[in-house]
Amino acid sequence: MSAEHPFAHPLTVTPADIDEMGHVNNVVYVRWVQEVAAAHWHALASAELKAKYAWVVLRHEIDYKNPAFLNDEVTGYTWVGEYHGARFDRFVTIKARGKTLAEAKTTWCLLDAKAMRPTRVSDEITGLL
Repeated sequence: MSAEHPFAHPLTVTPADIDEMGHVNNVVYVRWVQEVAAAHWHALASAELKAKYAWVVLRHEIDYKNPAFLNDEVTGYTWVGEYHGARFDRFVTIKARGKTLAEAKTTWCLLDAKAMRPTRVSDEITGLL
């Protein structure tokens, strides 16, 4: 996957996502970024890889561009960037109504699922992406 051909995942705006200003609360975007990333991993990784590895977030950077509202049809798009050791950059763009709502860059750390310790990103991971 790349910025030109990202993985797409539909997102649902629920009444609980709406804040006192009448739009989706900023915290919801963080949840969506994680939801899109997880959907991408689950769509690509085998059961064996899912049992072998886990991911944790080290850092989120989010730029909010436009608000989302109840009943919007929202889609999250993601692709991965560079990796270094156990760290992997992931990008997510969230869109609705033909507009970019938010853009995020998240740094993830790959863990050995049994030891729960960081492990180097290997070819079996990069080969999926």
